[in-house]
Amino acid sequence: MIRPARADDLGAIESIVREAYGHYRARLGKEPGPMLDDYRAHIGGGRIHVLEENGLLHGLVVLIPEVGTMFLDNVAVRPDAQGRGYGRQLIDFAEAEAMRLGYSSIRLYTNVAMTENLSLYGRLGFIETHRGEEKGFARVYMQKALRPGPPGSPACA
Repeated sequence: MIRPARADDLGAIESIVREAYGHYRARLGKEPGPMLDDYRAHIGGGRIHVLEENGLLHGLVVLIPEVGTMFLDNVAVRPDAQGRGYGRQLIDFAEAEAMRLGYSSIRLYTNVAMTENLSLYGRLGFIETHRGEEKGFARVYMQKALRPGPPGSPACA
């Protein structure tokens, strides 16, 4: 079940992020961007949805509405829950949520050193739009077209 995150999920969310991104520290030489985010603020802003099964949180997705596109800020799955299709469920949810809100595209970025993410997002239909440096991180920006939104939707604003 994917549901909006609640305040009492904060500890589990922070733990999932630490576990999911911790192995990138050595590759990047510093904490990955998602480990620096304010998840309390994301929860308060209604931007996090969690994947829960049998009362245990296995993953999360952070979605931030923007003018013209939905920003998929983060998708993370606990390492011991990876390989069960949870990441794909969260990305499918993100795309469905973007469409439900009337967006015609969804965008994301990943670190250039996270090559496995680049391959995954490419297989899921995301197209690289550009590369750049932001907040000290070398990033690859990607976008995926969704079905067109209705007139007056955020995607048309």
